[in-house]
Amino acid sequence: MMEQDKKQFDYLIIGGGMAAAHAAEGIRELDQSGSIGILSSDQDKPYTRPALTKKLWTDEEFTVDDVVFDTIEKTNATLVLETVVSSIDKENRTVTTEDGTVYEYKSLLLATGGEPQRIDGPKDERVFAFRSLDDYRKLRALAGPGKHAIVVGGSYIGTELAANLKLNETDVTFVYPEEMLGGNRFPEEFAREYEDTYREHGIKLISGTRAESYDIIDNQLVVTLDNGETISGDMLVLGLGVDPRLSLAEEAGLEVDDGVIADEFLRTSDKNIYAAGDIVSYPDPILGRNRIEHVDHARQSGTAVGKIMAGSNEPYNYTPYFYSDVFDISWKAIGTLDPEMDYFIDEVDGGKVAYFLEDNTPVGIITWNIEPDLDKVRDILKNPPSSKDDLKGAIRDTEDE
Repeated sequence: MMEQDKKQFDYLIIGGGMAAAHAAEGIRELDQSGSIGILSSDQDKPYTRPALTKKLWTDEEFTVDDVVFDTIEKTNATLVLETVVSSIDKENRTVTTEDGTVYEYKSLLLATGGEPQRIDGPKDERVFAFRSLDDYRKLRALAGPGKHAIVVGGSYIGTELAANLKLNETDVTFVYPEEMLGGNRFPEEFAREYEDTYREHGIKLISGTRAESYDIIDNQLVVTLDNGETISGDMLVLGLGVDPRLSLAEEAGLEVDDGVIADEFLRTSDKNIYAAGDIVSYPDPILGRNRIEHVDHARQSGTAVGKIMAGSNEPYNYTPYFYSDVFDISWKAIGTLDPEMDYFIDEVDGGKVAYFLEDNTPVGIITWNIEPDLDKVRDILKNPPSSKDDLKGAIRDTEDE
């Protein structure tokens, strides 16, 4: 428990992820002396989450030590780990944790992130609703030659870990609900190439299927699918997406819909409480009101809200991008990705660009195996050409220029 004089903060942050870390640094850009408190349920200091499914598996020289941010050293923030906030009293500007500790704040940031979705089954150290650095440590220790991983769900986490477990000599069975991997996001020709790449690398694919539950039989994890079949493995990775952690905001009486409702300054319905990262619903200048679960948004909204809390008058007017890398496929995207929409595919510089169209106007763009100028992508969505014919060659590979 903290000393009494340490329980009052100018800036208090609930959450210890990427948005929280960047917010603390954003605060320090404008306010070098205000006290910052970070209350985190994690056991580790803030770290870069994408590396847990990407670079830590693919770059031998990149280690766990490289993923941890030096946020605390840079900002002199007080970090309280393994603590869960139970309530917010916005009238008295206090936060109470599960152990009964009360923290006072002048400005409060909610950066509580998302809760991984799960399926029914007994608690077991070999089952991962994968989210944390500790999950990575444990999964990495289990993986390797002679081991069989069952990966469930076609999310970023599912697709990246299925690929990278295989690259690290683990046998993989990959179960996902789409008829074709990525079919809910990519044009058909992209999805076909994507799925074929997994198959060519020796991953067993079970498509159009959901995992309903799991059990432990003879020390094996046995997963039951919705078609009644079962799969046995040494470890189970759930990449089913996340639900935004909104209960604190709801119980505090803040305005909440799909996310915590905020204005262009990421301020909630209470003028002293802000929100950033996965949980915030904000007015994007290109996409309209939106809630985005991705690292680019966590970084950018965190930095922006930190500066705003410290006195900046600059709104959060950034449109984030999405990205993923598996095997030899690299893609980036901004906007609406819906293969049910009309789309136009442009082949450029050895890669492709797909434009999703609404009334012949691009509302989403995905680049495939090229390195795009993302500001150019944003500009096309913000100021679309009068004809879709003008899209041809509009986005090129910057490495070929």
